[in-house]
Amino acid sequence: MKLSASFFVIFFVAVAVVSAQSGRVKPEGTPSPTPVVRGGSYTPTSTTPSVQPSTSRPRTTPTPDGDEVIKVDSVLVPVAVSVTDAQGNAVRTLKASDFLLSVDDKAVEFGDVFHSNTPIRLAMLFDNSSSVMIARDFEKEAAVRFFKRVVRPDVDTAALFSVADTIRLEQPLTANVGQLIRAVDLFPEPKGATALLDGIVQVADYLRGVNGRRVIVIVSDGEDTYSDLATTLESVVKTLQVSDCQVYVVKTKDFENYKRTGVRGGNANIRALTAERRMNEIAAQTGGEVYSPIDEQEMKNAFDRISAELAEQYIISYYPDRETEHAGDFRSITVSVKGRKDLVLRARKGYYVPK
Repeated sequence: MKLSASFFVIFFVAVAVVSAQSGRVKPEGTPSPTPVVRGGSYTPTSTTPSVQPSTSRPRTTPTPDGDEVIKVDSVLVPVAVSVTDAQGNAVRTLKASDFLLSVDDKAVEFGDVFHSNTPIRLAMLFDNSSSVMIARDFEKEAAVRFFKRVVRPDVDTAALFSVADTIRLEQPLTANVGQLIRAVDLFPEPKGATALLDGIVQVADYLRGVNGRRVIVIVSDGEDTYSDLATTLESVVKTLQVSDCQVYVVKTKDFENYKRTGVRGGNANIRALTAERRMNEIAAQTGGEVYSPIDEQEMKNAFDRISAELAEQYIISYYPDRETEHAGDFRSITVSVKGRKDLVLRARKGYYVPK
């Protein structure tokens, strides 16, 4: 079998794209905690799991003398899809032929559709600022229960970050649930302001070079009082789309208000409303969801639903035609099930064409 010169050029470019997106080539190994930082970005002094290039689809083309030339056409864009009925129950019986995938409002062909048996690479971003003092103890208990349920032995890994006016990597990616639980137990007392948007960006960057389904779970009231002014909602969503991170939010504001007043809801001030819109947009754009529990049982149910949903997702394998795409462009994605208007689907809203 002969390899054409174009294959080597394309392969070199593909590797360069992956390296550029990760920002640095990370040697193999388990990361150690990063330095504490005040807003902005950090440069870890440790290593993270090895960078894996995006999966490319090879194509073989016969030559006149009977040999085959291998060419790489495109890079895989995985689309995780959650499907529920009107009662919120997961729908598990769909086949590839049931789905319709549209890119920029045009129906496209896609590859395999399979259930979510791929490894999960999860990072929890835990708000440890003074604004979440009331709900903090139960949030810690709920986080422990969540790690116990979602991390499958020998399959998944999870990491734990805390955010206040600094962002800390409390526990690097590990499959050891005991280490995650100890990291939760060792949280320092909550204090300070909240650099939430900066924290989301840093968690997305941390997960970017890791193979598997990348999931971020944010436990916070959603308010941001300390992030860099250059870190906007739009820039955060773009970072999440480029990193292919699905975001779930357990918003604690209603829980805190309920603890204070005994009723659902509370003071709808401008900062709280802005935080709510921000969290809803981040979750919607990445195919996640926002949960706003008001008591211990609802908090537990929120973590249980996230865990169950991750176990029930469909993954659609889409290979864009690289010849028709332009580096850096955004492509919108819409997923539907043919003839089933009664179903509720959540999936990422798009992707950026690699440079």
